[in-house]
Amino acid sequence: MAAERWIFGYHAVRAALDRDPAALAGLWVQSGRHDARVRALVARAQAAGVTVHRVPRTALDERTGGGRHQGVAVRAAGAIDRPAVSDPLALIATLTEPALLLVLDGVQDPHNLGACLRTAEAAGAHAVIAPRDRAVGLTAAARKVASGAAGRVPFLAVTNLARTLQALRTEAGVQVVGAAAEAPLCVYDAGHLDGPLALVLGGEARGLRRLTRERCDRLVSLPMAGSVESLNVGVAAGVLLFEVRRRRRAAAGGGAIAHAPGVQ
Repeated sequence: MAAERWIFGYHAVRAALDRDPAALAGLWVQSGRHDARVRALVARAQAAGVTVHRVPRTALDERTGGGRHQGVAVRAAGAIDRPAVSDPLALIATLTEPALLLVLDGVQDPHNLGACLRTAEAAGAHAVIAPRDRAVGLTAAARKVASGAAGRVPFLAVTNLARTLQALRTEAGVQVVGAAAEAPLCVYDAGHLDGPLALVLGGEARGLRRLTRERCDRLVSLPMAGSVESLNVGVAAGVLLFEVRRRRRAAAGGGAIAHAPGVQ
């Protein structure tokens, strides 16, 4: 029997209803919430045949472990966020443009993972890859921060990250670029970021592990003008991903990246 889990927060619930409503056992809504956003979610659920339950806020607090649920949650059985493919090499084989992958080496904070997923989707990354062990998975908190991106960008948890990076390099021709504060090469001065690329960022405390570093083709850093030594992993991921997208867009003759509507 599939494990039961809860997805909460407006954006995460909306994404779950859009992606796979058949996998949802119900929508739980806080009693007294009748604002436009909640009404829209209820309408989506009812149209998809998902049962709607009106419950007190305390009941939602209990079901979501005290998370910031915004008055809505869905119960899911199974992994509705599971991508169509789980192997990075198989995913790359389906692409019609050079791969852009975000690799997270040991990120522990679900909020950081959620932020990275949201940023990866916004920047057009094809997947986020992380080790299965000693790293946070797709928890309810991570899904909520991702604002629905957990259901749209593949999240691939691999057994051996170093082996996966080596396979990406040798079997798929992916350039592996790691981010390290002490690297002498600034990402803005780094060339050849237009082909298949995996950007690797380390966890909150340790950064890149030794084996991960050894699988990188090169290391780059971000220019830090102030006294802060490093950036939050979600912020660093955004800087790196959008720098790659800026260059690819310019190389394709698209000029600067236009403002994306709907940024929250």
